[in-house]
Parts: sequence; C-alpha cells; structure tokens
Amino acid sequence: MAKKRKHSETKVAENENKEETAPERPERTLFGFKTSPEDVKENDSTLFFRNKEKVLVTCSRRISFRYRHLMLNLVDLLPHCKKDNKVESKGSKGTDLNELVELRSCSSCFFFECRKGKDLYLWMAKCPNGPSVKFLVNAVHTMEELKLTGNHLKGSRPILTFSANFDKSPHWKLLKEMITQIFAIPKDHRKSKPYHDHVYVFSIADDHIWFRNYQISTDHTGTAQKLGRGDLENMTLIEVGPRFCLNPIKIFSGSFGGPTLYENPFYVSPNTIRSMEKRQKAGKYAKKVKAKTRKKMHELENPLEVDEFADMWKE
Repeated sequence: MAKKRKHSETKVAENENKEETAPERPERTLFGFKTSPEDVKENDSTLFFRNKEKVLVTCSRRISFRYRHLMLNLVDLLPHCKKDNKVESKGSKGTDLNELVELRSCSSCFFFECRKGKDLYLWMAKCPNGPSVKFLVNAVHTMEELKLTGNHLKGSRPILTFSANFDKSPHWKLLKEMITQIFAIPKDHRKSKPYHDHVYVFSIADDHIWFRNYQISTDHTGTAQKLGRGDLENMTLIEVGPRFCLNPIKIFSGSFGGPTLYENPFYVSPNTIRSMEKRQKAGKYAKKVKAKTRKKMHELENPLEVDEFADMWKE
C-alpha cells in the first residue's frame, strides 16, 4: 500500500504547478481588459476608447412615401442604427423621443418630421443632454429615383469628407462634430464590415449642407492587383445615392429643445414662400382686371365714327 505524503510535501508540489502554468488572464469588460492601477503605466496601450454610438431613426405620422424612402435609405447606410415606430409630432415629442432613445440604449437620434405632407424637417440630436439641430430638408432624391450605377457593400465603413467651409465659423464646427459622431460607423461593430469602400461627402454651398454618397471603385483587370496606399490614379468615384440638402434652422443646447445657440438669419419658412407665390398670382389677376376696365373706359371715351357704307349690302 502506498505511503501518504506529508502536508508540507503537498504544498511544495502545488507551488511548483502554479509556477509552471501561465499567468492568469485579467478580467475582461466592455471597455477592454481590466487591469489594476499598479500595472497601468503612462502612455499604456491597454487603455483605449471604445465607440459605442447607436442611432435611433424614427419619423412622425402622416409622412409621405418619398420621405419615408429617404429614411429607409439612411437606415441602410447606417448599420449601427435602430428603427422604431412612428411618433406623434406634438409639443411633448422631445420627452417622448428622449424616453425612446433611453429604452433602446441609443446615444443619438434622427427624427424625420413631416408637416402638411410637403415639408420635411430633420431633427439631429445627441441624447439626453444635447445639443440638437433642426434642419429643413430640400432637394430629396432617393436611390429608387436615381437608379445610379454605384453599388457598395452594405454595412461597410465610410470615409467622411467635409469641405473647408466647416472650419470657418463655430456653428459649422459644431455641426461637423455632430455629423462625424452620428454618421461614422463604430469600429468592430457586429453589423459592420472591417473595410472602407465608399465616401460620404458633406459640402457647404449657399449656407446649405449637401450630401453625396460615392463608391470607391478600381479598374478591374484579369489579375487581382493590390493597390498601394495613396494610389489615387487607379481609383474612381461612382455615385450611389441618395441625395439631399440640409438647411440649418436652429441649434439648441439641449435635446430637442433648450436655449438657442444659433439661429439662421437667412432662413425663410416654406409657408411664407407659398404665401408670397399666392400673392404674386393674385397680383397678376388684379392687373388683368384693371387692364379690362381701362380698355372699356378707353372705348367709351373714344367711340368709333359711323361708317357710311355699313348698311349698303343689307338692302
């Protein structure tokens, strides 16, 4: 029968096994591996920022089909977004949308508000603390209308490009930062692809933001060739769509409201434009009526002389 080991011998054997095994792996969290403050050094690469941006996309009731298709096109372009049911656009829409964003675990919100079945307003907000921007959407062209030849992979990460005008004034800088946070797809997102094959172009013209989406394509040859970094001669841009134009109205410090940080002095509402057009049409009708009355007065003041041969062929 085998002899039993002494208690001191078992302790020595356990210590030898611990030394032979690999060191314990640190605890993993959502932000990476959790390390003790003693192990953290200055400029340590283990600490990094993880982008967990999620965008809630919703719209108001009684939205037209064209604007709904634009919203669905944006949903296809943003794999890190979440759709939700329609929201009634009333005075309390801000609190309802903030609750929805919190319930869906999102940090930003796109709200498409349609009024009178003609005018489309886009709310772009960072929830729950703000800021938020209200845009008037013009020149809407969906992918179904354009039928362009460009076609990039769904879920791939885009390259965001901005015109130099965004760095001129503070409100454009704020809009640039909000657009980059919302439209930039987080790295290693579960629904995104780990490479770039299209470009989002944001340019300012006439105090409006114009959006374009282009596919990055290369010349297809018989053999597969890997392009070098910065090899722009062999790359071409093919437009994909959609197209739209954003006219900023107001920038608020809070989410869907609050103190006004910026107000566009050149903004004219669509209702005033339609009323001016009606007044111009009404002015045309008034001019026609005045012309008819002037003609009658002229005929009465200057009657025609009696013709001697008017009744000659009646006999």
